[in-house]
Amino acid sequence: MTPPIISKLPLRSRHHRLIGYIRGSWPQLAMAMVCMLVVAATTSTTAFLVKPMLDDIFMEKDETMLMIIPIALIVLYLLRAAAMYGQEFLMHYVGESIIRQLRDSLYDKISDLPLMFFQKEKTGVLMSRITNDVNIIKAMVSNAVTGALRDVFTIFGLIFVIFYQSWKLALIALIVLPVAFFPIAEFGRRIRRFSTRSQESMADLNAFLHETFAGNKIVKAFGTEAEEKSRFFEKNRTLFRYEVKTFRTKALTSPVMEVLGGVGVAVVIWYGGYAVINEQMTPGTFFSFMTALMLLYAPVKKLTRLNNAVQQGLAAADRIFDVLETEVDITDPAEPVALPKPPHRVAFANVSFGYSPDETVLKDICLEVRPGERLGIVGTSGGGKTSLVNLIPRFYDVTAGSVKIDGTDVRQLAVADLRSRIGLVTQEPILFNDTLGRNIAYGSPDATAAQVWEAAKAAYIADFINKLPKAMDTVIGELGSRLSGGEKQRICIARALLKDAPILILDEATSALDSEAEHLVQKALENLMQGRTSFVIAHRLSTIMGADRIIVLSGGRIAEQGTHADLLKQKGEYSRFYYQQFSDPVDTAGQKNPASR
Repeated sequence: MTPPIISKLPLRSRHHRLIGYIRGSWPQLAMAMVCMLVVAATTSTTAFLVKPMLDDIFMEKDETMLMIIPIALIVLYLLRAAAMYGQEFLMHYVGESIIRQLRDSLYDKISDLPLMFFQKEKTGVLMSRITNDVNIIKAMVSNAVTGALRDVFTIFGLIFVIFYQSWKLALIALIVLPVAFFPIAEFGRRIRRFSTRSQESMADLNAFLHETFAGNKIVKAFGTEAEEKSRFFEKNRTLFRYEVKTFRTKALTSPVMEVLGGVGVAVVIWYGGYAVINEQMTPGTFFSFMTALMLLYAPVKKLTRLNNAVQQGLAAADRIFDVLETEVDITDPAEPVALPKPPHRVAFANVSFGYSPDETVLKDICLEVRPGERLGIVGTSGGGKTSLVNLIPRFYDVTAGSVKIDGTDVRQLAVADLRSRIGLVTQEPILFNDTLGRNIAYGSPDATAAQVWEAAKAAYIADFINKLPKAMDTVIGELGSRLSGGEKQRICIARALLKDAPILILDEATSALDSEAEHLVQKALENLMQGRTSFVIAHRLSTIMGADRIIVLSGGRIAEQGTHADLLKQKGEYSRFYYQQFSDPVDTAGQKNPASR
């Protein structure tokens, strides 16, 4: 089987997809743009009013204009304030909406990706994509896009004012802008590169924190706190270095614009002053022009800073779309086949499987399990036991051959329908930080309280639950940390019982338990396997000695198969496993094994 493929679409296509998320909030965007136009118009009008203020009030001593202009300015700033509030609120609303959609899309996509993807990716890295990277995009949309639109509108309004006042001065002032774009573009490229490294370092730091916090008991037991602290400090230093490089590049942007802007203003003052002295321009016109010019440089400088935020956002978008564009290789067929009613027959027809093209785990497996049969699976570590049963619910697809249920290839079934027929209890009990009742009813949302209690009784966990102060409403902690191994495993068995799936997979469900806990769990498993087609992977052979049939996997092939008694008589791999586990080797007839004499 080939690993999940990351399809690298052209960057422009990714930007179109991002714009698609923005387009979904067009009513709010339209209202925000109206507000931005008002902000831009009021800014330009402020500069325009400087001319009548100087020429009419201070030069001509016009008392009427002395009354009109202050009132006009008050109205102007009230309107500006209302528009600024509207555009800020609406654009942040749009930003939060886009982030919600992106997080939904990411979680939806990640949840559908195959197990191989999760084996390749770190949990903390995936968490960073949903939290940190998405927040960077929010900053880009809420702040950068908002500021860019507002500043562009303002720039156009002010350019109109300065050209209206003096087109010659306007040309002189604007000639420095194209020169400024060259360093700004280079800064943007650097910021994007450093931001990508910074986000990768943050993801690595999150992965490290997740591992060390989840494994804190092992860290303390082995006394490796100092080593883990040292590793954290190094990862934090790496993040610090990239953050500093990003900030250093961003910090250069404003000084460059200040220098270029200062040159432009100096030339305008020299030329404009010469025009006023020679009465080619009124002082009001010149100061109106200067006001507009000074107001113009402010949004231009902001645009350069906003470009930095955009580059950071685009770097985050790349990391997000790397996940969203990952191809899912476990998919439903165009026309799924419906399975008949249980019990089911499961067959492996010439099945081969590998996690990569150069690694074959299973080789030409031919096996048929009858409806209701209990199949024990044993073998050395790495022999392919778990890989074999993982092919049944399509956690992976076969490399060659086929897995069939009642004669139908599992690839012809809807994935949800297939997995609804399969119950699973793993060696490591997976529980959630929720109540006992909800953990048992996980995957069976329609189960009644009575059915949950019946499943708990059948799993021999009801007495323990009744002793708890809140019984079924007791919260069990992260991964069931407040429970013992046997209690957690019996909850998982109760969950499988409640699901009542006709096919059952038990993947070393008792290997991590002590003898007392194993006894209770074994009794619960007996209840669980009744009438079900069961696949029981066992390290402890006591779990499968009563199975209808046992297969021994060795080197990815079925080396032996038969009942417990048959396999002991063959004196092969199974016999060797058996005598390694039992200090007093006795065959099924109660006779000492000749090899032990």
